[in-house]
Amino acid sequence: MSDVTSAGAAADDLPAPAEGMVLTHFLTVSDVSRSRAFYADVLGGRVVLAENPCIIKAANSWIIMNPGGGPTDDKPDVVLRPPDDPNTVSSFLNVRVADIHDFYATAKAKGAEFLTPPIDRRAELRCYMRDPDGYLIEVGQATGLLKGILARSDAET
Repeated sequence: MSDVTSAGAAADDLPAPAEGMVLTHFLTVSDVSRSRAFYADVLGGRVVLAENPCIIKAANSWIIMNPGGGPTDDKPDVVLRPPDDPNTVSSFLNVRVADIHDFYATAKAKGAEFLTPPIDRRAELRCYMRDPDGYLIEVGQATGLLKGILARSDAET
């Protein structure tokens, strides 16, 4: 049996490795409850902590969310805020699925907004959706990559 934190989350549900490290994805969101619902409902994540910070365990990783804010003593001169322009992206969440067509249909039925349906890119089937703050999320299923076929380049589109 695992220890239980004061917030009610089991210690083994938190991104706190006993050794080594784990990678998580942090998002600055405008509305924690709206984003929490999206990541729990659409990605099938489990809410570990509801807020301060919100932690969602999704598949084999965690998404950590908090509203934006000004500098803190450990990050002076740094301001966190959700994306201003959803068409300019410097990083994004990448979700790999076993059946992209099933994921696409299920997520769309739950209200997810996709840029396109899944497209065959030779190495993978791939599409993109946005979360409530406009963050881009790539959803992909490895296909040709499993046979050594690499993704087609932009020059080949």
